[in-house]
Amino acid sequence: MLEEIQNILKSSIDDNLIIEADESSSPPTIVVQKENLLAIASLLYKHEQLYFDMLSCITGIDNGAESESMEVIYNFFSIPFERSLMVKVILEREGKLEVPSLVEIWKTADWQEREVYDLFGIHFRNHPDMRRILMPADWEGHPLRKDYEDPEKYRGMNVIYDRDEKSQTFENEVLNTKSQTTKS
Repeated sequence: MLEEIQNILKSSIDDNLIIEADESSSPPTIVVQKENLLAIASLLYKHEQLYFDMLSCITGIDNGAESESMEVIYNFFSIPFERSLMVKVILEREGKLEVPSLVEIWKTADWQEREVYDLFGIHFRNHPDMRRILMPADWEGHPLRKDYEDPEKYRGMNVIYDRDEKSQTFENEVLNTKSQTTKS
């Protein structure tokens, strides 16, 4: 199946289109350059032998400073052909973290791209509404990046995290109070 998809993409767009392919992964995967993503996505949707009519998921991955890369992963499904395909775009961590938006092809890309932007800081060029979707508009940083540092304060208030000792101490005090109240 993957070989067929690769042949269609290469003959329609460019022979050097696919950087890497992995038939053994689940789903089968191709790695492409961000410059080719829009053309590939469009062909995956429009080509009568492919017709990937569903964009199931868009995911961001931060591979860390050591690897100096981040990824955007797209999971497509063709309902009539009952097959899946994963398309990866690898971005240089220190470069411009941007890929083209796929909203014009699949409307479901709208919120998914906003989520990846919000949590990883990856921009989607030509997105109709590129703003945060999960975090407050004035939040600093992107929480799923490996270099993200939790803020100590937000809007002048101390931020307490579940993993903080203070939070654990507070939780223990509440539990002790409840158990003493139940015993009385």
